[in-house]
Amino acid sequence: MKKVIIATLIALFVVSCGSDKPGSIEDVLATNNLQQIRTLKGELDTKQQELSTQIRQLEDKIAELDPEEKVPLVTTFQAREEAFNHFLELQGSVSTDQNIVIFPEYNGILTRVYVKEGQRVSKGQTLAKIDDGGLSQQLSQLQIQADLAKTTFERQERLWKEKIGSEIQYLQAKSSYEAQARAVDQLRQQLAKTLVRAPFSGTIDDVITDQGSVVAAGQSQLFRIVNLDNMYIETDVPERYIADVTRNKTVKVEFPILGKEVDAKVRQAGNFINPANRTFKVEVAVPNKSQAIKPNMTARVRINDYTNNKAILIPQSIISENAEGNQYIYTVIDKADNKAKAQRVIIETGKTQDDYIEVLKGLKNGDEIIKEGARSVKNQQSVKIASL
Repeated sequence: MKKVIIATLIALFVVSCGSDKPGSIEDVLATNNLQQIRTLKGELDTKQQELSTQIRQLEDKIAELDPEEKVPLVTTFQAREEAFNHFLELQGSVSTDQNIVIFPEYNGILTRVYVKEGQRVSKGQTLAKIDDGGLSQQLSQLQIQADLAKTTFERQERLWKEKIGSEIQYLQAKSSYEAQARAVDQLRQQLAKTLVRAPFSGTIDDVITDQGSVVAAGQSQLFRIVNLDNMYIETDVPERYIADVTRNKTVKVEFPILGKEVDAKVRQAGNFINPANRTFKVEVAVPNKSQAIKPNMTARVRINDYTNNKAILIPQSIISENAEGNQYIYTVIDKADNKAKAQRVIIETGKTQDDYIEVLKGLKNGDEIIKEGARSVKNQQSVKIASL
């Protein structure tokens, strides 16, 4: 009805302008006279203001005669208790304790390299051999002397048990044998350093020094070995979450570069607060059966720091705030068919997740909440509920 009246008035306005001065607008424009053009524009502006006033008067009368005219149309939803898991979102980096560069323990020429890049090796497997500089010959000679000392000691021991010979002869034979045995052990340990062995099972990521090179103990880098089985993510967590982020908490780990997400657990939460940035370290173990996760890869970590199994969640967009800083929403009461009244409810909110927020106080299970149109209604105002 209102649209019909407005359209009619506009049509009458156009007709009246044309009937008073047939062709007047075209004639005035054709004169190129600035003063006449401004005068005509002023007359039209005045008529437009008069028309706007008349339209408002008609709208007011329509609202007075038809109460349904100003009843806002809204949509609603029911509050439902549901499980709510809040996740703390952080950035992390993939690490492994088994990612090291192997150095030699002996000086000499690297005579043999037994592995190549990408090769899988076992713990204790020989990776390379360093020239021993004659240690093996020395060991052979020392072993002969040790064997002789052992034989002498065993014979002297038998004589001593039969009370033949002096005690000093027995003790000298025993001392000589033990000294020779220790010398053999020491030389064996020294000779073992000429063999470079894998400290743990893993993959040879890089062969750094070629066969035939001269290497120095503790200085020359030989190999990089990496174990991709025991990977973890390390991240810094703000200290205010120290009571919420604990061992065995559920974690969702996303690797953007791989386009994959895995479920994990917090395996260790630090007990030291870094005074520089007020954070503590957290380690999250991640499965890596496919070997696709690599050290130093960036990861997006979401740690479950809060859970409420009977939470009421509502969209953040429907919440308003009054002058006192209180948050409120509207529910519907006195509902009959598709008509009801809007009731303002002060609420207390908790944690947010995406576009939803947890309501701690003010709502109960089953309350019907206004969604669309929530910001255009007033307390105790009649509303019409749209059927979806």
